Amino acid sequence: MADTTMLPIELRIDRAQRLLRMIEQDEPLLAARVAPLSVERQQSAKSYAQELAMLTRAEINRLLEEKSFAEVAEPHAAD
Repeated sequence: MADTTMLPIELRIDRAQRLLRMIEQDEPLLAARVAPLSVERQQSAKSYAQELAMLTRAEINRLLEEKSFAEVAEPHAAD
């Protein structure tokens, strides 16, 4: 996996949100693509997609928390 630590947090959040949307929108198409496969392989593919979506949601939450913490920790100019 590419090193994304140097990317701005907003870009990392945007990428994760786009990935999640793609996974969610692909669900009906995934079902059609795996239909010719055995039931076991269908379940495996669908389970993998669900796991990836769950991990992506967790990453989005982690990034949002990191962004929130960074905003609070930023030094502000004195009045």
